[in-house]
Amino acid sequence: MKIRKAVIPAAGYGTRMLPLTKAQPKEMLPVVHKPVIQYVVEEAYYSGIREILIITGRHKRAIEDHFDRSDLPKKDKYTEELDRILDEVDIFFVRQREQKGLGDAVRYAEAFVDDEPFALLLGDNITIPNCTKELVECFVKLRSPVLSVEELPLEKLSLHGVIKGRMFKKGIYLVEDIVEKPKPREAPSNLCVLGRYILTPKIFDHLKAIDPGYGGEYQLTDAIRRMLSSSEVYAHLYTGKRYDIGNKLDWLKANVELALKDEEIGDDFRSWLEQFSMKTLKFKGDDGLQ
Repeated sequence: MKIRKAVIPAAGYGTRMLPLTKAQPKEMLPVVHKPVIQYVVEEAYYSGIREILIITGRHKRAIEDHFDRSDLPKKDKYTEELDRILDEVDIFFVRQREQKGLGDAVRYAEAFVDDEPFALLLGDNITIPNCTKELVECFVKLRSPVLSVEELPLEKLSLHGVIKGRMFKKGIYLVEDIVEKPKPREAPSNLCVLGRYILTPKIFDHLKAIDPGYGGEYQLTDAIRRMLSSSEVYAHLYTGKRYDIGNKLDWLKANVELALKDEEIGDDFRSWLEQFSMKTLKFKGDDGLQ
Protein backbone atom coordinates (compact mmCIF):
# COMPACT_ATOMS: atom_id res chain seq x y z
CA MET A 1 0.00 0.00 0.00
CA LYS A 2 1.52 3.31 -1.09
CA ILE A 3 1.79 6.28 1.25
CA ARG A 4 0.64 9.30 -0.75
CA LYS A 5 -0.09 11.84 1.99
CA ALA A 6 1.88 13.52 4.75
CA VAL A 7 0.79 15.68 7.66
CA ILE A 8 3.25 18.18 9.17
CA PRO A 9 2.20 19.82 12.47
CA ALA A 10 3.87 23.24 12.74
CA ALA A 11 1.66 25.18 15.13
CA GLY A 12 3.73 25.18 18.32
CA TYR A 13 4.87 28.39 20.00
CA GLY A 14 8.59 27.51 20.03
CA THR A 15 9.10 28.88 23.54
CA ARG A 16 12.40 27.03 24.02
CA MET A 17 13.83 29.09 21.15
CA LEU A 18 12.85 32.55 22.44
CA PRO A 19 13.62 35.31 21.62
CA LEU A 20 14.50 33.87 18.16
CA THR A 21 10.88 32.81 17.74
CA LYS A 22 9.24 35.95 19.12
CA ALA A 23 8.37 37.18 15.63
CA GLN A 24 9.05 34.17 13.39
CA PRO A 25 8.03 30.50 13.46
CA LYS A 26 10.66 28.12 14.79
CA GLU A 27 10.05 26.06 11.65
CA MET A 28 11.46 28.97 9.62
CA LEU A 29 14.77 29.12 11.49
CA PRO A 30 17.64 28.71 9.02
CA VAL A 31 19.83 25.63 8.92
CA VAL A 32 22.67 26.36 6.48
CA HIS A 33 20.84 27.12 3.20
CA LYS A 34 17.20 26.40 4.08
CA PRO A 35 14.60 26.84 6.82
CA VAL A 36 13.81 23.78 8.92
CA ILE A 37 10.35 23.26 7.43
CA GLN A 38 11.83 22.94 3.93
CA TYR A 39 13.97 20.00 5.07
CA VAL A 40 10.81 18.34 6.39
CA VAL A 41 8.83 18.89 3.18
CA GLU A 42 11.77 17.57 1.15
CA GLU A 43 11.91 14.50 3.41
CA ALA A 44 8.27 13.77 2.60
CA TYR A 45 8.83 14.41 -1.12
CA TYR A 46 11.84 12.13 -1.37
CA SER A 47 9.78 9.42 0.37
CA GLY A 48 7.42 9.39 -2.59
CA ILE A 49 4.72 11.59 -1.05
CA ARG A 50 2.94 14.12 -3.24
CA GLU A 51 0.17 15.54 -1.02
CA ILE A 52 1.13 17.44 2.12
CA LEU A 53 -0.96 19.15 4.80
CA ILE A 54 0.86 21.62 7.05
CA ILE A 55 -0.96 22.48 10.28
CA THR A 56 -0.07 26.00 11.36
CA GLY A 57 -1.25 28.52 13.91
CA ARG A 58 -1.09 32.22 14.73
CA HIS A 59 2.03 34.07 13.55
CA LYS A 60 2.90 31.26 11.12
CA ARG A 61 2.06 33.00 7.84
CA ALA A 62 5.76 32.97 6.87
CA ILE A 63 5.50 29.20 6.37
CA GLU A 64 2.72 29.60 3.81
CA ASP A 65 4.62 32.37 2.04
CA HIS A 66 7.76 30.25 1.83
CA PHE A 67 5.94 27.55 -0.13
CA ASP A 68 4.62 29.95 -2.75
CA ARG A 69 6.43 29.40 -6.02
CA SER A 70 9.28 31.89 -6.36
CA ASP A 71 9.01 34.84 -8.78
CA LEU A 72 12.52 36.08 -8.05
CA PRO A 73 14.37 37.40 -11.12
CA LYS A 74 17.44 35.41 -10.11
CA LYS A 75 17.45 32.09 -8.25
CA ASP A 76 20.07 29.88 -6.66
CA LYS A 77 20.07 26.10 -6.91
CA TYR A 78 18.28 25.66 -3.57
CA THR A 79 15.38 27.87 -4.64
CA GLU A 80 15.26 26.10 -7.99
CA GLU A 81 15.10 22.73 -6.23
CA LEU A 82 12.22 23.94 -4.08
CA ASP A 83 10.36 25.27 -7.13
CA ARG A 84 10.80 21.91 -8.84
CA ILE A 85 9.35 20.12 -5.82
CA LEU A 86 6.46 22.58 -5.63
CA ASP A 87 5.63 21.76 -9.25
CA GLU A 88 5.15 18.11 -8.23
CA VAL A 89 3.43 18.31 -4.86
CA ASP A 90 0.19 19.78 -3.58
CA ILE A 91 0.65 21.58 -0.26
CA PHE A 92 -2.39 22.52 1.80
CA PHE A 93 -2.62 24.52 5.02
CA VAL A 94 -5.00 24.51 7.97
CA ARG A 95 -4.79 26.45 11.23
CA GLN A 96 -5.01 24.91 14.67
CA ARG A 97 -7.39 27.34 16.39
CA GLU A 98 -6.05 26.77 19.91
CA GLN A 99 -2.82 25.34 21.28
CA LYS A 100 -4.17 22.10 22.75
CA GLY A 101 -1.32 19.73 22.00
CA LEU A 102 -0.07 17.52 19.20
CA GLY A 103 -3.05 15.17 19.42
CA ASP A 104 -5.42 18.06 18.87
CA ALA A 105 -3.35 19.33 15.93
CA VAL A 106 -3.47 15.94 14.21
CA ARG A 107 -7.28 15.93 14.48
CA TYR A 108 -7.33 18.73 11.90
CA ALA A 109 -5.96 16.30 9.30
CA GLU A 110 -8.91 13.88 9.31
CA ALA A 111 -10.66 15.24 6.21
CA PHE A 112 -7.37 15.50 4.33
CA VAL A 113 -6.34 11.94 5.18
CA ASP A 114 -9.76 10.45 4.38
CA ASP A 115 -9.38 6.64 4.41
CA GLU A 116 -5.66 6.39 3.61
CA PRO A 117 -2.62 5.64 5.76
CA PHE A 118 -0.43 8.71 6.08
CA ALA A 119 2.98 9.90 7.23
CA LEU A 120 3.22 12.29 10.17
CA LEU A 121 6.38 14.42 10.43
CA LEU A 122 6.94 16.98 13.17
CA GLY A 123 7.85 20.27 11.55
CA ASP A 124 10.83 21.12 13.76
CA ASN A 125 12.90 17.93 13.30
CA ILE A 126 15.49 17.15 10.64
CA THR A 127 16.51 13.52 10.03
CA ILE A 128 19.53 12.38 8.02
CA PRO A 129 19.28 9.98 6.30
CA ASN A 130 15.59 10.13 5.40
CA CYS A 131 13.69 8.60 8.33
CA THR A 132 10.26 8.79 6.65
CA LYS A 133 11.48 6.79 3.68
CA GLU A 134 12.60 4.04 6.06
CA LEU A 135 9.19 4.09 7.79
CA VAL A 136 7.33 3.87 4.49
CA GLU A 137 9.35 0.77 3.60
CA CYS A 138 8.51 -0.75 7.01
CA PHE A 139 4.81 -0.02 6.63
CA VAL A 140 4.68 -1.67 3.20
CA LYS A 141 5.99 -4.86 4.81
CA LEU A 142 4.11 -4.74 8.13
CA ARG A 143 0.77 -3.21 7.01
CA SER A 144 0.36 -1.70 10.48
CA PRO A 145 1.10 1.67 12.08
CA VAL A 146 4.81 2.19 12.68
CA LEU A 147 6.66 4.77 14.78
CA SER A 148 10.28 5.72 14.56
CA VAL A 149 12.24 5.51 17.81
CA GLU A 150 15.80 6.22 18.88
CA GLU A 151 17.87 5.17 21.88
CA LEU A 152 18.46 8.06 24.28
CA PRO A 153 20.27 8.40 27.62
CA LEU A 154 18.36 8.34 30.90
CA GLU A 155 18.42 12.10 31.42
CA LYS A 156 16.55 12.77 28.14
CA LEU A 157 13.71 10.29 28.55
CA SER A 158 11.43 12.79 30.29
CA LEU A 159 11.37 14.94 27.13
CA HIS A 160 9.80 12.30 24.86
CA GLY A 161 7.20 9.61 24.44
CA VAL A 162 8.84 6.31 25.45
CA ILE A 163 7.77 2.84 24.32
CA LYS A 164 7.82 -0.58 25.88
CA GLY A 165 8.41 -3.04 23.08
CA ARG A 166 9.11 -6.66 22.29
CA MET A 167 11.70 -7.39 19.63
CA PHE A 168 9.90 -8.48 16.46
CA LYS A 169 13.03 -8.69 14.37
CA LYS A 170 16.28 -6.77 14.25
CA GLY A 171 15.51 -3.07 14.42
CA ILE A 172 11.73 -3.59 14.71
CA TYR A 173 9.70 -3.78 17.94
CA LEU A 174 6.09 -4.69 18.57
CA VAL A 175 4.87 -1.87 20.81
CA GLU A 176 3.31 -3.07 24.06
CA ASP A 177 2.97 0.29 25.81
CA ILE A 178 3.84 3.94 25.28
CA VAL A 179 4.13 6.70 27.88
CA GLU A 180 4.38 10.47 27.38
CA LYS A 181 7.35 12.14 29.09
CA PRO A 182 7.84 9.68 31.96
CA LYS A 183 10.15 10.32 34.88
CA PRO A 184 13.51 8.78 33.87
CA ARG A 185 13.43 6.05 36.53
CA GLU A 186 9.85 5.14 35.60
CA ALA A 187 10.41 4.93 31.84
CA PRO A 188 9.62 1.51 30.32
CA SER A 189 12.79 1.60 28.15
CA ASN A 190 15.23 4.02 26.55
CA LEU A 191 13.44 3.88 23.18
CA CYS A 192 12.00 7.34 22.49
CA VAL A 193 9.62 8.40 19.74
CA LEU A 194 11.40 10.92 17.53
CA GLY A 195 8.60 12.63 15.64
CA ARG A 196 8.14 10.42 12.58
CA TYR A 197 5.11 8.11 12.19
CA ILE A 198 3.09 6.16 9.65
CA LEU A 199 -0.48 6.02 10.93
CA THR A 200 -3.82 4.72 9.68
CA PRO A 201 -7.16 6.62 9.79
CA LYS A 202 -8.12 4.62 12.89
CA ILE A 203 -6.00 7.05 14.89
CA PHE A 204 -8.74 9.68 14.57
CA ASP A 205 -11.26 7.54 16.45
CA HIS A 206 -8.79 7.25 19.30
CA LEU A 207 -7.95 10.96 19.23
CA LYS A 208 -11.65 11.73 19.68
CA ALA A 209 -11.85 9.40 22.67
CA ILE A 210 -8.93 10.70 24.75
CA ASP A 211 -9.00 13.33 27.49
CA PRO A 212 -6.32 15.96 28.03
CA GLY A 213 -3.20 14.28 29.37
CA TYR A 214 0.35 15.40 30.14
CA GLY A 215 0.51 19.18 30.48
CA GLY A 216 -3.26 19.47 30.13
CA GLU A 217 -2.97 18.87 26.38
CA TYR A 218 -4.33 16.22 24.01
CA GLN A 219 -1.40 13.89 23.50
CA LEU A 220 -0.93 11.81 20.37
CA THR A 221 0.90 9.34 22.61
CA ASP A 222 -2.33 8.69 24.55
CA ALA A 223 -4.24 7.97 21.34
CA ILE A 224 -1.55 5.55 20.18
CA ARG A 225 -1.61 3.87 23.58
CA ARG A 226 -5.36 3.43 23.29
CA MET A 227 -4.95 2.00 19.79
CA LEU A 228 -2.70 -0.77 21.10
CA SER A 229 -5.72 -2.67 22.43
CA SER A 230 -7.17 -3.12 18.95
CA SER A 231 -4.25 -2.80 16.51
CA GLU A 232 -0.68 -3.93 16.19
CA VAL A 233 1.70 -0.99 16.31
CA TYR A 234 5.39 -1.33 15.50
CA ALA A 235 8.46 0.76 16.26
CA HIS A 236 11.37 1.13 13.87
CA LEU A 237 14.77 1.82 15.46
CA TYR A 238 16.23 4.79 13.61
CA THR A 239 20.03 4.81 13.65
CA GLY A 240 20.58 8.00 11.67
CA LYS A 241 20.96 11.55 12.94
CA ARG A 242 18.04 13.60 14.22
CA TYR A 243 18.21 17.31 14.98
CA ASP A 244 15.51 18.76 17.23
CA ILE A 245 15.33 22.39 16.16
CA GLY A 246 13.01 23.04 19.08
CA ASN A 247 16.08 23.64 21.24
CA LYS A 248 19.01 25.98 20.69
CA LEU A 249 21.82 23.48 21.16
CA ASP A 250 20.50 21.08 18.49
CA TRP A 251 19.87 24.03 16.18
CA LEU A 252 23.49 25.13 16.50
CA LYS A 253 24.74 21.56 16.08
CA ALA A 254 22.63 21.13 12.96
CA ASN A 255 24.10 24.25 11.39
CA VAL A 256 27.68 23.25 12.17
CA GLU A 257 27.44 19.57 11.24
CA LEU A 258 25.44 20.11 8.05
CA ALA A 259 27.66 23.01 7.02
CA LEU A 260 30.70 20.75 7.34
CA LYS A 261 29.09 18.25 4.94
CA ASP A 262 27.91 20.89 2.49
CA GLU A 263 29.48 20.73 -0.97
CA GLU A 264 29.39 24.50 -1.42
CA ILE A 265 30.80 25.82 1.87
CA GLY A 266 31.97 22.69 3.69
CA ASP A 267 35.68 22.89 2.84
CA ASP A 268 35.99 26.58 3.68
CA PHE A 269 34.01 26.17 6.88
CA ARG A 270 36.15 23.23 7.97
CA SER A 271 39.32 25.21 7.26
CA TRP A 272 38.03 28.07 9.40
CA LEU A 273 37.16 25.73 12.25
CA GLU A 274 40.60 24.18 12.17
CA GLN A 275 42.20 27.62 12.50
CA PHE A 276 39.86 28.68 15.22
CA SER A 277 41.13 28.13 18.73
CA MET A 278 38.75 27.97 21.66
CA LYS A 279 41.63 29.19 23.81
CA THR A 280 41.25 32.63 22.28
CA LEU A 281 37.54 32.78 23.02
CA LYS A 282 36.86 34.62 26.25
CA PHE A 283 33.67 36.01 27.59
CA LYS A 284 33.53 39.26 29.55
CA GLY A 285 30.12 39.47 31.17
CA ASP A 286 27.57 41.07 28.86
CA ASP A 287 30.22 42.94 26.90
CA GLY A 288 30.59 40.10 24.41
CA LEU A 289 33.84 38.70 23.09
CA GLN A 290 37.27 40.01 23.95
